Amino acid sequence: MLKGRRILAVVPARGGSKGIPFKNLREVDGVPLVGLVGRVLNDVPEVDRSVVSTDHDTIARVAMDYGLEAPFRRPLAISGDLIGDIDVLTHALHATEAQDGAHYDIIVMLQPTSPLRRADDVSATIGKLVEEDLDSVWTVSETDTKGHPLKQLTLTDGRLDYYDPGGASIIARQQLTPVYHRNGVAYALTRQCLLEYRTLMGPRSGAVPLAGHHVSIDTEWDIRLVEFVLLQERRTK
Repeated sequence: MLKGRRILAVVPARGGSKGIPFKNLREVDGVPLVGLVGRVLNDVPEVDRSVVSTDHDTIARVAMDYGLEAPFRRPLAISGDLIGDIDVLTHALHATEAQDGAHYDIIVMLQPTSPLRRADDVSATIGKLVEEDLDSVWTVSETDTKGHPLKQLTLTDGRLDYYDPGGASIIARQQLTPVYHRNGVAYALTRQCLLEYRTLMGPRSGAVPLAGHHVSIDTEWDIRLVEFVLLQERRTK
């Protein structure tokens, strides 16, 4: 709880995954991805309850081994590839409240696929939401200039063009205004943002830019990249 506002953390971790089978159970540094989230949340004092939203019993059991709760199973109707976060979070909120009789004011989503998060990242996200009275706050990372929108190209029927016509005028990277991308480390949103606005980005949204490397795992290469980052961090300590 922070300033009288009750906080629910939701970890979405369904069993299906086409890129990496049972991705949420894959180990990084010897710990399942869903377990790494549990470890982090154990050190976030602002969160009142942390639950995993899953349709898979093994994921639920592993999550509980690392401090998460699994008071419900996610219905198959909202467990497919094309189901959005809003439906998953809404179900998790209602299911948790029905079970424990509590009313949660803030919902925090932590995706297992961003395993380089730290507890301080989550606390900072919640703190910004409350202190600045925002509808939602995301953690973000600055995009490398090589991936800047003005440097992107399209290829249509073999013809090359700029994704944005403004890219034709870019000579040096110093001309580029910094842009950011979501890194999946943490999303915090108010109850109103979730249930009434039905969006992760409400009318008044803020961001917590994070330094360093924050890999969002989609492929086997991403897992190897995360392990490399962890190895480098150990060598510099």
